[in-house]
Amino acid sequence: MLPAYDPQTEYSHWDSGLWTRVLATSGVRNPFTGGPYSEAMLAGLAGGIGFMIFTFEYKETTTASVVTRFHPGPYTENLLRRSGAGVNIQQTGSATLAQARLDAALDSGVPAVVRLVRGKLPWAASDALADMDSMDVAVVARDGDGYLVDDGGGYLVDDGGGRLERIAPEELAQARGARKADKHWQAHVVQGSGGEPTGEILTKAVLRQTIAETAHALLTQQAPPGIPPGYANNFGILGMEQWALRLRDTSTKRGWTRIFGDPQRSQAGLAMLHGLLAGKRFSGPGALRPLHAQFLREVAMLGDGASGVGLPTALGQVGAQYKELGELWDELAVLIGRDGEPDFTAMAAKVERIAGLEAAAALALQKSVD
Repeated sequence: MLPAYDPQTEYSHWDSGLWTRVLATSGVRNPFTGGPYSEAMLAGLAGGIGFMIFTFEYKETTTASVVTRFHPGPYTENLLRRSGAGVNIQQTGSATLAQARLDAALDSGVPAVVRLVRGKLPWAASDALADMDSMDVAVVARDGDGYLVDDGGGYLVDDGGGRLERIAPEELAQARGARKADKHWQAHVVQGSGGEPTGEILTKAVLRQTIAETAHALLTQQAPPGIPPGYANNFGILGMEQWALRLRDTSTKRGWTRIFGDPQRSQAGLAMLHGLLAGKRFSGPGALRPLHAQFLREVAMLGDGASGVGLPTALGQVGAQYKELGELWDELAVLIGRDGEPDFTAMAAKVERIAGLEAAAALALQKSVD
């Protein structure tokens, strides 16, 4: 018998936390431990940590957005493929067919994950910027003629969490169909004939590959796959270094003292940046560095260097570096979120220190799996 879905499970990042709940409820187990996957392990399998920052100047406002997880690579897809779970992913343009597929998944005894625009949910406030992207939520069960949904507050800092919301079929269909690229997308675990997931088995070689991918994404001087070369300066440790330069820049049009020179633009842009750093949709506590430290500790416990994972002592030491980095990222978030005139010089000093330590940690991470 599968365990009941627990909406009160704490999480650091929405997507990894959501799939921790869904996979546990669906009976998926970590082949190394025999127990449910931890959020740290799933987050690591997804690609772990990363960095991206962009600013855009519009007629009325200037935005500043940041992502501190592995990005823009296939985070959820990596998580599912590497976990070994047998997952059926479906998409259709028909709301009627989508509801039928959702009902069939729930009838099999597992929750289903659907992709939607959160601002279209009846209990959620719309947000023009946040609602440009879809997010994943869990449809846990049917409730009469409606459904019980776990959206956890999504990316909100003070989401409260721990509750399921009831939604009517037509309301759910509207939210699921609001963005063409993800229209009526659904994923759920499919049980094999013996009651076990049908996906590939997680191996130590996969863990080694995953760690190497995270290190490469942080250290590369190239733009991520699918991103124009001219945007390389917005990603990874190179992006952190360029951000520090722009925070100190007082003379060019790209300097933050200029693009955020107007108090209203500064207040709006930094509030957005702080919300993204402090929230759990695109980031998490300590910019997700403490969660990645936990992932490395868990990997280190699986065996010695001959296993192909890397030396446990090396991974443990890198984990300690990321724990320290988490504290620095939190301090930076506090600086950005302070009331009053922004102190770009202090922010620059903090980002410079973070970038240096991030480079050292990523190099050590890379070395641990060479």
